Amino acid sequence: MGVSELGHLVLYVRDVNRSAEFYRDVLGWRQVLPEPGARPVGAAAFSGGRTHHELLLIEVGPDAQAIPAGRRVGLYHFGLKVGESDDDLRAMLERLKAAGATVVGASDHHVTHSLYIEDPDGNEVELYVDVPGVDWRSDPSLIASPIAPLRL
Repeated sequence: MGVSELGHLVLYVRDVNRSAEFYRDVLGWRQVLPEPGARPVGAAAFSGGRTHHELLLIEVGPDAQAIPAGRRVGLYHFGLKVGESDDDLRAMLERLKAAGATVVGASDHHVTHSLYIEDPDGNEVELYVDVPGVDWRSDPSLIASPIAPLRL
């Protein structure tokens, strides 16, 4: 018996309403907790439909310590698939710009095309699409291809 899939991520956030708005309204993720119109509960959960929730946000308050800058142990970023094509990624980039989101990078990984952003608490999130026609299952070495700048 071993791990069969990554179930969910949990992030501590300063303001759950602000972060929920970002993940729901800017990134377009379906919020499943609390339900629309429900009283805030200090937490918010999101699901793409694969499981009950893939992301849980827990409010820790405005005085919580910030994520330390530079090299450190712990989470670097997590990835969210946001479409099927570069057109979908371009549309997401326009949505991010319109919302004033912080874009910190863009990479061509040869198996994915990725934008890197920061959420309201400085957690780095990779937004990506798989590159059509790339069969990394048949050639796993493609996963370690040198990273190139992404030109959308």
